Amino acid sequence: MTQTDNSAIVATPLNGHIGAEISNIDLGRPLAQADFDALQAALARYEVLVFRDQDISLEAQIAFAKRFGNLSTHPFATNLPDVPEVIEFDNSGRNPAGPTDSWHSDETFRARPPMATILRAKVVPPYGGETVFASMTAAYDGLSEPMKVYVHRLRARHDFKPWRHMFAGSKAARMKLIELEDEFPNPMHPIVRIHPVTGRRVLFVNPQFTVGIEGLKEDEGQTILNFLYRQAMVPDYQLRLKWRPHTIVMWDNRSTQHYAPHDYYPHRRNMARLTVEGGPVDGPVGDYEPQPENPLKLAQPPSQDTDEKKLLRPFERAMM
Repeated sequence: MTQTDNSAIVATPLNGHIGAEISNIDLGRPLAQADFDALQAALARYEVLVFRDQDISLEAQIAFAKRFGNLSTHPFATNLPDVPEVIEFDNSGRNPAGPTDSWHSDETFRARPPMATILRAKVVPPYGGETVFASMTAAYDGLSEPMKVYVHRLRARHDFKPWRHMFAGSKAARMKLIELEDEFPNPMHPIVRIHPVTGRRVLFVNPQFTVGIEGLKEDEGQTILNFLYRQAMVPDYQLRLKWRPHTIVMWDNRSTQHYAPHDYYPHRRNMARLTVEGGPVDGPVGDYEPQPENPLKLAQPPSQDTDEKKLLRPFERAMM
């Protein structure tokens, strides 16, 4: 457990790469400056913060989120009419969830994707409905040096492709699509992002919104992207979160991806989501140079020769 000098907040790591449970805090009350500073530092270090037993109102959730910056409004989701910054996910077998069951960082089709997302559990199904998070800082660190060199200065194009089907009907819908394409004109983001707080390199592509690599043919780019996408699927880099009622989770959208399986139907899952506006996506400057080991992580990626040193189990020897 870690505790700051000026704050009573305690951060308990949930594994060696990603996630911490935060205790000694009541999100229903205004944050003291020392607590706010501690949470900002914890978010950069652990990437996913879990707050249990926070039976707070929507107004308190909004006030908490606004401490971190301006709130953004999702252009495609069903937002609350009176508070458009809020997305309410109220899903069941009769009202299936949208495209949350694929790996993604939120809204990278924006030139300035959200800095963070804050999700509050209101109704939790009796089974399933978990969220899996992946540290893309750890995913980058785990790449081989030649692959790090190759992707160092590449840029990838992002698109709001999961929602394009909504505008395939009438002429009015097609006109709306043109408006949205003008508003979100396929930004090019660096494949390797520099985290603005930690300075660490982050793998910044995801299968939901990334559609190609600048300068590569489509099949070439897709081959590279598919390899990079698989890095989020490495269990060592993941946190699988079991929701409970009144759990609030805040994640760093600059350095994580997440995946929400639709494995709880026919039961109901009800969540309230807010996103905090982000800044520009900056990539590395200059030629590639190796990074030092990440001092913020409890676990380091294995060396590249791990497979050669690993003892084979009997069934593995039999397969050779």
